[in-house]
Amino acid sequence: MPEVITDNLDLWSSALLTKSTAGRGSNGKLEAYGIKKLRELILELAVRGKLVPQDPNDEPANVLLERIKKEKVRLIKEGKTRKEKQLRKIAEADKHYELPTGWVVVRLGDIALSQAGFAFKSSFFNESKEGLPLIRIRDVGQPFTGTFYSGEYREEFLVEKGDYLISMDGEFRVSPWANGAALLNQRVSRLIFFDEGVGKRFIADSLQARLHELQGVKAYTTVDHLSGTQITESVIGLPPLAEQHRIVAKVDELMALCDQLEQQQTDSLAAHQTLVETLLGTLTRVGSQQEFSAAWARIASHFDTLFTTEYSIDQLKQTILQLAVMGKLVPQDPIDEPASVLLKQIQAEKDKLIKAGKIGKEKPQAPIVDAEQPFELPSGWEWVRFCDYAVDIATGPFGSMIHQSDYVINGIPLINPSHMINDQIVPDVEVTVSQKIAKELESYSLTDGDIVMARRGEVGRIALVTQKENGWLCGTGSFVLKFGEHIFRDYLKLVFRCKFVRNYLAGESVGMTMVNLNHGILKKLPFAVPPVSEQHRIVAKVDELMALCDTLKASLADAQATQLHLADAIVEQALG
Repeated sequence: MPEVITDNLDLWSSALLTKSTAGRGSNGKLEAYGIKKLRELILELAVRGKLVPQDPNDEPANVLLERIKKEKVRLIKEGKTRKEKQLRKIAEADKHYELPTGWVVVRLGDIALSQAGFAFKSSFFNESKEGLPLIRIRDVGQPFTGTFYSGEYREEFLVEKGDYLISMDGEFRVSPWANGAALLNQRVSRLIFFDEGVGKRFIADSLQARLHELQGVKAYTTVDHLSGTQITESVIGLPPLAEQHRIVAKVDELMALCDQLEQQQTDSLAAHQTLVETLLGTLTRVGSQQEFSAAWARIASHFDTLFTTEYSIDQLKQTILQLAVMGKLVPQDPIDEPASVLLKQIQAEKDKLIKAGKIGKEKPQAPIVDAEQPFELPSGWEWVRFCDYAVDIATGPFGSMIHQSDYVINGIPLINPSHMINDQIVPDVEVTVSQKIAKELESYSLTDGDIVMARRGEVGRIALVTQKENGWLCGTGSFVLKFGEHIFRDYLKLVFRCKFVRNYLAGESVGMTMVNLNHGILKKLPFAVPPVSEQHRIVAKVDELMALCDTLKASLADAQATQLHLADAIVEQALG
């Protein structure tokens, strides 16, 4: 049976599960799903007696069980352990699989007492190492978190090094305590074996396998909760003692192999990411078209090898955006009207609005020096400060101007950063205000063509205001950017998706990370302006390439799903 493990090493090491990318800031990290399933399979084969051959010369498990029962009776008689209520008889329905010759089916309570922890008073908790370490749920099988207890305690809740503990909430884990004397907190149980000669490690592994099955069975509605009865009544197979030792040795050997595979996988993924980043980085660093073509040829010749993970495809997308705003994605056309003409139109429009008193005249910004220009511009492009490209940059209302009590259901929406999703506005019906409050905040009203920008959280995230959102309000955590009629908004959306622009807005330009986007930094942002005609060509090319990337990612997801199904199928087949 162990051949199912060694014959499928390629599958175990290639089946990767991408963790959720739904949360803000998630990096879509890959989880070694195949190796996780392999570990579970090893454990399951072990406790079913399929990992090592049986030896007819071994003393059968029923002899061991009789010794344990006698020892249990003695301990109860001497008052060294309490008498528990009689365990339910094991029915055929409780036996999940057939056991080898020489094994017996038992409940965990036949072999060990599951001792529950105590609800120690939190007023005596400390992290200054006063008293004894307190074992909390999060400490089972994990590094000690450093919580100590300085109050009084009963000796029965004192844990020693090597005691097997069980975490009873969240992820159910069975693991030995690796430190010295400590106290057993509530929702942590300890296994007290009736016979010290029994193979504790095998029993612990068997219980862990059963708890994997129980995981998800909820006694309450909010968290996975394990009861003492569920532990005590867990049905496990008890092998001869000699076989227990052989099984544990084989499990350790195979788990070490899993560790090696996992490390190789980690190293391989890290090397792959570095290679992708380095090769894509050359595209944005080269100067001449000849160098760019040579760099792209190197990537294209190994495309199928390089872009095999979601991370690598996301890096490719970022590189496409970077090349777009550098003027390297589409060829320049000498008959295009240069960007300088557009900038004159913007300034003329701003002058008209200033004269009409609709916007204030701003203090001129300092010229953009060479050190502020991250790349050389193509012919026809111009560097400007962002405030010279926008007609107006306004901040949303102060927090003191809107109170929680002002919110109504289905009123006039306030647009905050959480409402900016994929360049679009997705309102919250509970974050709205009445017509009366909206009238008082009329100066923060949004108009079709405006762009709202997050100034906290994921700074620089934007959304385009459409006719549907006319009259809605800029929220306290947002900027509203207003532009002239000549500005191509789709190109602006593309620019603000670029990582180097986001990094600049997040404070990279001043050597710090800011919680809120600084208004002055946004105004001073060096902005590369292409000719309007080229902006349209750039956006069309980016849309085309992003669609190809999405197709590639979908194919990758299908391939990953197939690998996951194969890993699951092999486990099911091996376990019958």
